Amino acid sequence: MGQAREVMDRLTEALTSARDPGGVAACFAEDAVAVTPDAGELRGRDAVVAYFAQLTEMIPRASFESLRAYEVDDTAVDEGIFGGRNTGPITLPTGETLPATQREVRVRGCDLATVRDGVIVSYRLYFDQAELFGQLGLMPGGGA
Repeated sequence: MGQAREVMDRLTEALTSARDPGGVAACFAEDAVAVTPDAGELRGRDAVVAYFAQLTEMIPRASFESLRAYEVDDTAVDEGIFGGRNTGPITLPTGETLPATQREVRVRGCDLATVRDGVIVSYRLYFDQAELFGQLGLMPGGGA
């Protein structure tokens, strides 16, 4: 296992079973750049950690079921299913917050992390926002 895979696995652990914001921060370079479907481009470790803090507040006991894991040179790629119960506030892309729905979600996603000197310098996350908001009951036809 190479460095990129090791850092990506630490990040997944920090976000799910460990629920460790300090561990999340330790995975990212101070000047890291992340691109997400809901928050767009995030610049700097603090912005990335704040993004993940909102996610772990929304689904505090999240799990990640790995479907595929790869490493090519300095980049790790994970495809899997993120799941859990929404028991915390939901922060929308507009910044507005909604109360928890208490609904279970399971959303397929993919993330890529490019690592240099033991930390993530570039991170990309892909998931279907409509699927997530539908499962939360926040979309028409989502069974709210």
